[in-house]
Amino acid sequence: MKIQAILLGKKISSNSKEAFDLLSNQRFGEKEGDKVYYMLEEAYYLLEKRKITIKSSSYKELNKLEVSKKFSVIDRNFLVNYMAYKDLKEKGYLIKTGLKFGGTFRVYNKEARIGQSHSKWICFAIDSKEKNAWQDFAAKNRVAHSTKKTLLIAVVDAENDVTYYESSWKKIV
Repeated sequence: MKIQAILLGKKISSNSKEAFDLLSNQRFGEKEGDKVYYMLEEAYYLLEKRKITIKSSSYKELNKLEVSKKFSVIDRNFLVNYMAYKDLKEKGYLIKTGLKFGGTFRVYNKEARIGQSHSKWICFAIDSKEKNAWQDFAAKNRVAHSTKKTLLIAVVDAENDVTYYESSWKKIV
C-alpha cells in the first residue's frame, strides 16, 4: 500500500503506518512527533518509485508534473537538487538534509546508521550553467571543514548527468 502524504506549505508529511515502516526499514524521512516528514527530493523520489501519493492542502491528489511545479516554486533549485539526490540514492548512499550545515545534503556512507554514524560529506548541488566564484567554493569548503565533513560538489549538466568533485583540507607541514 502506498504512503498517503500531504503537502502543507513547504512540508510533506504522513502519519501512516506505511510511512513509519519505510522510515524504519529504508530510512526515508525524519520522525517529528507523530509524523514522518520528507525532504522535497525524497518525496519526489518516492513518487517516481510509486511508493507515495502526495495530496494538496485541499486533499486533491497531485500528479508528478503538479508536484514538480509546486516543489520548484518552493525551491528554485529543486530539479538540480533532485538529480543529485536521485543519483546518490541510486548509488546506495543515505541522504539527509544538509540545511543545518549550510549545504544541500548530508551524505552518509552506504552502511551508515543514522544516530550512530556521522555523515561523511556535505554536498552542494550545482547547475553546470551556473557561474561560481572562487569565494563561493572557499566558503563551501570552509563550511565542510568546520563541520568535520568532506566537501562534495555535485554538478548537474543539461542532460541531468551528475559529476562529483570532492575537496578536503590538507595541512602541509
